[in-house]
Amino acid sequence: MSDLGPVSDRKAADEARLAAEAERWRARSQRVRLYRRLLPILIVVLAGGALTWTVFRTVMSGVEREASQARDIRLDNPMFHGQDAEGRSFVIGAEGAVRDPATGRFRLNGPVLRLNLGGAKVTEMTADAGIYNEAERSVTIGPNVRISDGGSGFVLTTPEAVVDTATGVVTGDKGVEGRGPLGTISATSYAIYEQGQRVVFSGSGDNKVRGTIAAASGG
Repeated sequence: MSDLGPVSDRKAADEARLAAEAERWRARSQRVRLYRRLLPILIVVLAGGALTWTVFRTVMSGVEREASQARDIRLDNPMFHGQDAEGRSFVIGAEGAVRDPATGRFRLNGPVLRLNLGGAKVTEMTADAGIYNEAERSVTIGPNVRISDGGSGFVLTTPEAVVDTATGVVTGDKGVEGRGPLGTISATSYAIYEQGQRVVFSGSGDNKVRGTIAAASGG
């Protein structure tokens, strides 16, 4: 009878240990089941949050763009008049213009410039687009610039022209070709002074100034 006590104690200890293990297993199983339920919900929440942020940024970008466009000042068939330092009049026209409120510059669509108004030779310039910086007194037009001199009938074509409205000087360094009654000319750069009264052509490197003179027709 003396051995029954220790046997009974070991049995009780084993049963307590098994009960503790069973309790830990049940708790672990409950956590696993909880994680399995929560994980899909968490994935949906994260995906929904990312989608919501993307949609939010898209909407805000559209709102910011519309607000910026709303601040722009749009003009149809605008006409800007001025004079250079020598008192010679000029006019800057366009099919349309948009004023950037941040810079004050005008983006021109289909610009037309006429220099030396009232003079003997009016120089007219056209292009596909341009920028008029009224504060810095400059106009940059291009591409497809066409410069015509009403006095001589000479026409220049060039990718870009920069007009200093303070001095009336027109310059360009992206190549130029000219054609008129006296022949043709091509050069790397050009400068038009005195609002069309004088034109200087320049070359660089292997790109020299080249020209042809038309033969006079016999009469």
